[in-house]
Amino acid sequence: MNFALGCKPPSAGSSGPGAARGAAMENLEKQLVCPVCLEMFSKPVVILPCQHNLCRKCASDIFQEANPLGHARGSSGVVVSGSRFRCPSCRHEVVLDRHGIYGLQRNLLVENIIDLYRQQESSRLLAMKPEQPQQLMCEDHDDERINIYCLSCQTPTCSMCKVFGKHKDCEVAPLDSVYTRKKVELSDEIAMLVASNDHIQGHISQMEEMCHAIEENGKQQREQLAGHFDRLVATLEERKLELVGLISKEQDHKLKRARSLIQRYGDELEAAVALVESAIRSMEEPHMSAFIQQNANIILERMAATSRTSSTERPELGYESMNHFTIDASDAAAALMNIDFCSGVADDEETEEESEVDFTSF
Repeated sequence: MNFALGCKPPSAGSSGPGAARGAAMENLEKQLVCPVCLEMFSKPVVILPCQHNLCRKCASDIFQEANPLGHARGSSGVVVSGSRFRCPSCRHEVVLDRHGIYGLQRNLLVENIIDLYRQQESSRLLAMKPEQPQQLMCEDHDDERINIYCLSCQTPTCSMCKVFGKHKDCEVAPLDSVYTRKKVELSDEIAMLVASNDHIQGHISQMEEMCHAIEENGKQQREQLAGHFDRLVATLEERKLELVGLISKEQDHKLKRARSLIQRYGDELEAAVALVESAIRSMEEPHMSAFIQQNANIILERMAATSRTSSTERPELGYESMNHFTIDASDAAAALMNIDFCSGVADDEETEEESEVDFTSF
């Protein structure tokens, strides 16, 4: 159903004191609209801690939506101190005392402004010409106002359309009752949406706290992991020093024995060289009897004694080898490479716990 206004709206180019005053009143009216019911504030008007205003009834509706199961009320029906809801304008959390909504301060200034505004609007409406009503008119029937609502076609219409027009077989209802019902439904939906937004904001806050906890837990686990590996490195370094000490000890022992043999053989060689030189000099003795009786006998005895005391001791074959200190670290390397996180099973509900590193076996 098409319909049109019964009067022409003011032109865009209109100006003057009346237009300026109308614009000012319109701006004032916007400031006096409740963000919940989208109507002008109704007394009493409560002021929230965030300085935003609400109708007391709207504030009570929001509080009831935020506490649908009634957990915020005690056995006596009195609101428990600490009950809360969020401001629909800025999402600031409002904490109530034991008086509940009635403990919020009334904004008498806004109530007085509303009274003055309504008085001014009443005066302005009385001063308006009666031939300028803002009334919707039916396009199918001249001079017929839109005063009923077709429930079948979901459109406003006039009485003539119901009696003689295309809506005569449709179900209709008074326009004002439909208007009132729709506004109530819209107000209820707004309250439900505000409550839903509050729940969503709560989930967002929980997720933000979860993200912070994840970051902190990740940092803690990294520090623990680094500490475990530092202890493993320290253990490996300590064991390396022990094994290097065994090699050094064996090396020193073998070097000491070999060098003692070198010293011993050197002394024997030096004595033998001196004996050879003495024998060569005795060979120069010109007198045969003197050579035989003195030099030859003495030198021969000394040579025989040197031969008897000469030692041919030497280390066993492969004495210089250190191959018995070879180790096989492949199993240890494989164990280190297989270090991984251990996942545990939770309690009787079989919920998974956070994974943690188990280094107790290393």
